[in-house]
Amino acid sequence: MLHETWFWWVSFNVFVLLMLALDLGVFHRTEHEVKIKEALGWTVFWIALALVFNLGLLLGWFGVYEGSQCRKAALEFLTGYLIEKSLSMDNVFVFALLFGYFKIPPRYQHKILFWGIIGALIMRGGMIFTGVKLIEMFDWIIIVFGLILIYSGVKLIFHKDDGLDIEQNKALALIRKVLPVSDKLHGSRFLIKEKGRLVATPLLVILIFIEWTDLVFAVDSIPAIFAISRDPFIIYTSNIFAILGLRSLYFALAGVLKLFHLLHYGLSVILLFIGTKMILVYFGFKIPTIFSLVFVIGVLATSIILSIKIKPPESKLPPNIQDHSNKD
Repeated sequence: MLHETWFWWVSFNVFVLLMLALDLGVFHRTEHEVKIKEALGWTVFWIALALVFNLGLLLGWFGVYEGSQCRKAALEFLTGYLIEKSLSMDNVFVFALLFGYFKIPPRYQHKILFWGIIGALIMRGGMIFTGVKLIEMFDWIIIVFGLILIYSGVKLIFHKDDGLDIEQNKALALIRKVLPVSDKLHGSRFLIKEKGRLVATPLLVILIFIEWTDLVFAVDSIPAIFAISRDPFIIYTSNIFAILGLRSLYFALAGVLKLFHLLHYGLSVILLFIGTKMILVYFGFKIPTIFSLVFVIGVLATSIILSIKIKPPESKLPPNIQDHSNKD
């Protein structure tokens, strides 16, 4: 598959790089606070772009699939995209916690998330291809992936949000061993020189944290999509489109994240369902992709509606980021 469609693999990645260059080099060339209206516009744009790509798969525009394969590919892409998008909500919440803890002005947040997304694309690409190869070599490993998802789903049910203990984090300790860390911002710079030595700014610390948390969350999200498709092109493109919209999604939802206080229960149900599906598929019990799509949409819609209708007992977000979007 990879050798037969190399042109589309290259074309897709070139397109992604061009879009990212346009994003940073043109639309966000000047550092500024991303307002909700702008963020919503970009969120709609990235979702629309994913849906156009999905339509292209359905209609066979790319020449990757033919006949009945087109419908199958489009359905798998849409389901995988929706799963990855929903699971990425955890990333969005961590973004809010990190920016609040380090008191990062809104005008610098887009740059941090931009480079964070670049790193996430590279890491997830490597994890996807490794996962595909492992499944090809050891088909029983799909059971391991399923158990990982079930474990993550159960853990998420009993998860208590006590904030993010940055100071006790091992990643921060490792950063401080390698580089001294400045206790104040230096504009939008990640590194500075003080007394002839390199010093990391809080922006670089947050960037490393974001990459680390994405790696942790990818352990859940990457295996999840293997329950929907084994096609590397579908897995890769659905993941990339989900990740590309994370920045705008954060800026659009940062002020209302506390409203979705029951969403993690919905995500846990999705993880449990997908993990169980993976194990059942290994033993010959196949669940149709269309059922998975409807199930995921139903669970997400239910958890969001209940979150809005049922008032949380206390704020979902720590006090130091309640009104962060209004600060500089």
